[in-house]
Amino acid sequence: MSTRRDRLVELRRELHRHPEPAWKEFWTTARIVEELESIGVDDLYVGRDALADQRLSVPDDEELGPWMDRAREAGADPELVEKMDGGWTGAVAVIEQGEGPTVGLRVDIDGLPREESTEESHDPAREGFRSETGAMHACGHDAHATIGLGVIEAIKDSDFAGTLKVFFQPAEEVIGGGKPMAESGHLDDVDYLYAIHVGLDFPTGEVVAGVGGILAVTQFYTTFTGAPGHAGARPEEGRNAVQAMATAVQNLYGIPRHSDGASRVNAGRVGGGTATNIIPEEAFVHGEVRGETTEIRDYTFDRAEKVFEGAALSHDCECDIKIEGEAPSAESDEELVDIVHGISESHPDVRQPTRRGELGGSEDATFLMQYVQDNGGLATYVGIGTDHPGGHHTETFDVDEDSLEIGVDVLSEAIEATSRESPSSNGDS
Repeated sequence: MSTRRDRLVELRRELHRHPEPAWKEFWTTARIVEELESIGVDDLYVGRDALADQRLSVPDDEELGPWMDRAREAGADPELVEKMDGGWTGAVAVIEQGEGPTVGLRVDIDGLPREESTEESHDPAREGFRSETGAMHACGHDAHATIGLGVIEAIKDSDFAGTLKVFFQPAEEVIGGGKPMAESGHLDDVDYLYAIHVGLDFPTGEVVAGVGGILAVTQFYTTFTGAPGHAGARPEEGRNAVQAMATAVQNLYGIPRHSDGASRVNAGRVGGGTATNIIPEEAFVHGEVRGETTEIRDYTFDRAEKVFEGAALSHDCECDIKIEGEAPSAESDEELVDIVHGISESHPDVRQPTRRGELGGSEDATFLMQYVQDNGGLATYVGIGTDHPGGHHTETFDVDEDSLEIGVDVLSEAIEATSRESPSSNGDS
């Protein structure tokens, strides 16, 4: 086991023990900053200095407070935690190494609000690095942050010429952190952007140079408001919000498909009412729509809004539709796919170099990719294969730690090659 591998594994396991959900990544950000200061970066931006004021799905202070306290108790720098008050988490690290292009790497850092398995067959439980917070790194973002730090260290010791910016993005799981990081100003001069994800059902030893099939998504929370009434004595006096909600759920799934590509609708959580003998005056639908393209997503959400408004009208209720998170679709540029694929083909531990693969889900790295592409740059979303015993977002998810070094090698070598080759835009963005 190499010294570098030991260090990557140790860091990943430390991050795994301290997962924090979206906008609560106080300890995680502080630990990343500690590593960045130890490595030595030219510029470092944290929280408000790393994000534009366009955050979505930010918890209130009452919910954030205990996570700030826990971060301090776990050893996070108290001054840095205070700087992140209000959920201003995340960081941007910059390395400047002479004349050359500006290359970006985006990694996400948040965990999921779910318990981790305690089964002895689950490596983190057996090896003593299971989550201590009640949340869980059930999607590999602990590995992403580790790879990001490893890439910075590798680039500092390389012949890379130019500027490297690594974006440690918060709140991916609620589709809330990508847009404020994209709009922060830190991407304005980025010529090439790499975004990464481990797993995605690609095994250890496979590297996918350009992951596609990233669906555009809008997450919503719709409330219906009616009027209460006694269900037995005066049912006619009530305006039933649950009826409106139920009508909306039924009709959401009746939205016509689109001939230009796939679309998705899901009413993931619904509820309402207070008692069996009261006409319910409040109800809600918490759900999402997705589309193969941003345009199909917009089409589907536009129809969803009409469904909600029509259901409310038909049951004499009001509705309020709140967007909680959203992200566009994005495509990987062929020039960067060529670079990553070429690096992968020559790496001794990459057994299956793959040019293209499909995600089939959504990711707000697309905001950063699209921002760079709209400015005339290039971007790609890279899949670093890892064997995972449980599926993403399950209590038994884990990563094969052999994939950490593969990720660092492929990304750092691709970034170095990008600075040498400076591929031109393909004009498709």
